[in-house]
Amino acid sequence: MLFILWIIAVILVVSGIVRAVKGDVPVGIALVIVGLLVGPGGVSIFR
Repeated sequence: MLFILWIIAVILVVSGIVRAVKGDVPVGIALVIVGLLVGPGGVSIFR
């Protein structure tokens, strides 16, 4: 489960960065924040 959350978080963060670079900055920032909250890193909401 931890690995799956990590993969989802990476996908969200990368897609957020891509969206921000392409000009959709608010959505990109939101995706990065959601990716950080989902990820198993320091701020995971699934602890």
